[in-house]
Amino acid sequence: MGGGGHDWRSPPPRLSLRTRLRTIDRPRELRKIAKGMKTILVCGEPATDLSAVERCYEDECRVERFPAKAAFQKALAAHADLAFIDVRLLGEGPGRGSERRYEQDLTAFRELAPQTPVFVLCPPELTREAVKAVKAGAANYLTLPLDAAEIAYVTESLEELNQLQHELDYLRGRFWNRDSQEVSQTNSPLMQEVFRKLRRVAPTRTTVLLTGETGVGKGTLARLIHQHSNRADRPFIAVHCGAIPETLIESELFGHEKGAFTGAVRQKLGKFEIAGGGTIFLDEVGTLPPSSQVKLLGVLQDKSFQRVGGERDLEANVRIIAATNEDLKDLCRQDKFRTDLFYRLNVFPVELPPLRDRVEDIELIAQSILARIKLTDPSDIRGFSPAVLEAFRRYPWPGNVRELENVIERAYILEAGELLSPESFPAEMFGEDAASALIPVDASLPLAEARRRFLADVEERYLRAVLTEHRGKINESARHAGLTTRQLHKLMTRHGLKKEPFKAGR
Repeated sequence: MGGGGHDWRSPPPRLSLRTRLRTIDRPRELRKIAKGMKTILVCGEPATDLSAVERCYEDECRVERFPAKAAFQKALAAHADLAFIDVRLLGEGPGRGSERRYEQDLTAFRELAPQTPVFVLCPPELTREAVKAVKAGAANYLTLPLDAAEIAYVTESLEELNQLQHELDYLRGRFWNRDSQEVSQTNSPLMQEVFRKLRRVAPTRTTVLLTGETGVGKGTLARLIHQHSNRADRPFIAVHCGAIPETLIESELFGHEKGAFTGAVRQKLGKFEIAGGGTIFLDEVGTLPPSSQVKLLGVLQDKSFQRVGGERDLEANVRIIAATNEDLKDLCRQDKFRTDLFYRLNVFPVELPPLRDRVEDIELIAQSILARIKLTDPSDIRGFSPAVLEAFRRYPWPGNVRELENVIERAYILEAGELLSPESFPAEMFGEDAASALIPVDASLPLAEARRRFLADVEERYLRAVLTEHRGKINESARHAGLTTRQLHKLMTRHGLKKEPFKAGR
């Protein structure tokens, strides 16, 4: 780009806070700090003089006053740019003289307007209370009576922090796109939000819980988090909890000492030791047996563990990422999963949407899969026919991205032309059968029940198709579906399916 203007690809230049505050010495200049703001909300005691706020911002935005916290809460839902509230209207205890608790009110405000900073106002004698409110989540505090220069200072400080965050997000975005362009490319708003969360949590040590249906790519995103953490040069160890027999799971995770049990002829290191300094990915964590849940809870609480048959505490210097396709809350209610372990794992939950909810990405993912296949098995195939792409958009993809990978790989082997054509894909993906895959919706049902019935129908028909394809062979069917044999048996039982009818052939 020509000219001397600022390059839009770089973060804007930033003056120091001290330099900019030197210029704030007249009311007109004070108001400049509010540039870009539209609505300022103010809530205080009726007798409190809040005119300084109005004087600061009156030329740049609308200042709205509310005499009570209830009205203020409703106003926050309008997405104001900045809010001031008297500390005496926050954190009211259950009785006179009881200690004030500010977390509940401030959390409620954040839920209503997560992007609106809340500044606390207080008389000098309540400064300690204001500090407590800041610790509970308020942006800053100001003492009464208000002074325009102080308002300018705290607003400018907030602007400084926001700009630093903008620069950090910019640098994170460049780093992310360079190293993980293929994985992070998306046209789906749902996945854009997922990647926004992952960019923020990846550099931290926080435990992450990835949830979503089988095949949505939880393992891929777990590895992506590891690659963008400060543990990237250390091991990434993935453990499929449901694939390990219950009698061996503790030994696999935590290791064992020689002679700990019959057959333990030598000491064995567990996955937590092998992953030392790195990341351990616990896939299908909901399948862990109760005894292993207790040990995992101890690792999360105490950052240490013992090998099976051992007495020495070993440091667990690992970052834990867990994943599940089951509702852990529901398992807790059924006493199949420890509630305290769930809360330890659910520090930073990220829900991955199924492929049918991100239709915008299907062609993008399909092209990426095809490019990967061509790297290892070159051919003249250069893309997909329009009919195939249209079928991809209509099909509900019960097996998600994993199913998409499987059908493209199969079609790649069968295709004789330059474009992957409908003849190389399963027939049920096309014509009337494909349209009927989207079962009629009963609008008289609540959304949750309609969704449950739809998923149950798709799940059953997918299992029937896979079992038919593999003639009732459980091991092959489970491998095709990306499940363990135990998980497949559970799903078959849920839908009243037995393997014998499928053995007769296709």
